[in-house]
Amino acid sequence: MTTLSQAACAVLSAAEPAEKCRLTRIFAADWREGRITEVGDTLPPARPARPLRPQLLPPKEMPRRSYGGDRGRIGLIHALAHIELNAIDLGWDIIARFTHESLPRDFASDWVRVALDEVEHFEMLERLLASLGAAYGDLPAHDGLWQAAEKTADDILARLVVVPMTLEARGVDTTPPTMDKLAKNGDALTPPALDVIYHDEIRHVAAGVRWFTFVAERRGLDPRAAYLQYMAQHYPAGLKPPFNHEGRAQAAFPRDWYEEMARR
Repeated sequence: MTTLSQAACAVLSAAEPAEKCRLTRIFAADWREGRITEVGDTLPPARPARPLRPQLLPPKEMPRRSYGGDRGRIGLIHALAHIELNAIDLGWDIIARFTHESLPRDFASDWVRVALDEVEHFEMLERLLASLGAAYGDLPAHDGLWQAAEKTADDILARLVVVPMTLEARGVDTTPPTMDKLAKNGDALTPPALDVIYHDEIRHVAAGVRWFTFVAERRGLDPRAAYLQYMAQHYPAGLKPPFNHEGRAQAAFPRDWYEEMARR
């Protein structure tokens, strides 16, 4: 019988986005409906399989993005689609990579749901690209998100701090003003998609905060002190405000945690 960690590895080993999405839907349903019952302990690959396109570049080598007209919209949507494809893998990777933590089943269920959300986001953005005569892979993309995953592969607290509690929390901060800017520029199609992503990201951040707190307390650590310690290690320059305090509050992210890391 397939375990959830084996299912995770199958998704991570699928190079083509369509297959990655198809498998995620199948395995998420199998877990939800009880056809997969055990998490197992199959270890994930160091890196997920990737399609031949897009070309992956270091973040500093990415061409400057245009912000005008359809070209700017395509650039923005393509960048977001690349983030969401990586996020599918991150959802599955955290399930398989940290099975030695012996976490409750709800942990796996939360991240299966996250991976499924990311599939829906990616496919929604693909449709937007198609409406503009473009496709995922048409533009180069950077590998920074998975590099962050590699740097946190040995500690679940570090992974939770960096991915849901920082990278996704930053999306909670920046998505509403991006939606406003696009709407003011006459874009009626992209903001509704970003609104779906925004509300799902709040749930993802909430899952990160909840499981970070759970693991920290199980290790006998004060969660706030542990968060600040990990942030100082991974983000020594701090966080750039402004913060979306309302969105972060919906994710039960304590304000006195992250404001401590605000750049002065």
